[in-house]
Amino acid sequence: MPLGRPEATKEVTVATFGIEEEFQFLDPVTLRPADVGPQVYDRLRAMPQWHDVTHPEFLASQVEHASTVFDRMDDARRALVGFRAAVADLAAEFGVVVASVGTPPDTTSFPSITQVDRYQRIVSTMDGVIADHQVSGLHVHVGIPSREAGVIVLNAVRPWLPLLTAMSANSPLWRGQDTGHDSWRTVLLRRWTTSGCPPAFVDAADYDRRIKRLLGIGGTVDLGVIMWDVRLSEHLPTVEFRMADAQLDAHTTLLVAALCRAFVTHSLSVPAAQSTAVAASAAVPSELLSAALLHSAHHGMRHHVFDPVIGALAPAHDCLSGLVRMLEAELVESGDVAPVRDAVARLAVDGTGAERQRAAFRHGGIQGVRRTLSTSITSTRATWAPAEATVPLGADTVMR
Repeated sequence: MPLGRPEATKEVTVATFGIEEEFQFLDPVTLRPADVGPQVYDRLRAMPQWHDVTHPEFLASQVEHASTVFDRMDDARRALVGFRAAVADLAAEFGVVVASVGTPPDTTSFPSITQVDRYQRIVSTMDGVIADHQVSGLHVHVGIPSREAGVIVLNAVRPWLPLLTAMSANSPLWRGQDTGHDSWRTVLLRRWTTSGCPPAFVDAADYDRRIKRLLGIGGTVDLGVIMWDVRLSEHLPTVEFRMADAQLDAHTTLLVAALCRAFVTHSLSVPAAQSTAVAASAAVPSELLSAALLHSAHHGMRHHVFDPVIGALAPAHDCLSGLVRMLEAELVESGDVAPVRDAVARLAVDGTGAERQRAAFRHGGIQGVRRTLSTSITSTRATWAPAEATVPLGADTVMR
């Protein structure tokens, strides 16, 4: 049962948002992880404009940009493009490649872990699972008025997670081979105690009670290790969307963020929002969503995805166009409808990050992939908000 469009007379509120992008440094010849993350982190922290938004990550080959809070996508675009340029410049100084991908194209048998006590505790708890936990993601935080509202969003978005996973797939390569999957990162994450689609929840009290019962069990050393594709933040008044692989370019990141923000606003503004979200969630049971997520991880946008409107597989790009139509009122209100239409049209032509990586690997091997990674990291558009859509539809708190 899909969420309905808000009534035309109903006021649409534009939510704030923040973006977390994880970047991995790679050897320019092998594209295996290069453990220069701590050095790059130190350099970025010394720059006033990046001091508060730069963070270490789990792997010694990574660094993270956890943005400030934004109201407008074009402000986010400037911040993302600027950080990517700074990271690329430092990578060049260190003689490495910086990539925004879900998995490194090739890797070592066991990764080097950043020397942070919490990370080391996770390694000692999860042991061999860490050998393949060499992943980078895109996380989008969207502001919510309360945790009760957040649970409405969690229930409402569950049926749409397969589509959001498919459109953000960007990890086809692993250990020097094409996995045949568009999001191998999604497959690797299934080894963790909590991953994939969260269950449905009755309310915020139910959510909080159930996540706290997980502590100490199955490697859940703290609430930050709860790795569902969407969850409530424990330190910010946000819903955190975590299903996306790290994206090749900033413009695709913005597309994902714009859709996530619009979905939150939409799901909270429909009539009888709580019962509508529960009904939508109940129409797609957990076992079906689990299978649909792996289907998306395998095929991305190349074939069919699970479409919650019809409750079955449908052409992927038709399903995405349907989601944009559903969110049209919210996208118009935020000023994002034209750039979202433009980005969706470009996605249909250029393909997802996974499709672009796979094509580069097929035609040029590892060095072909390197060229794609190097050009994508700093690719930019003049603005997020073009005056007109090029293709018609149907064809400062830190976020951390």
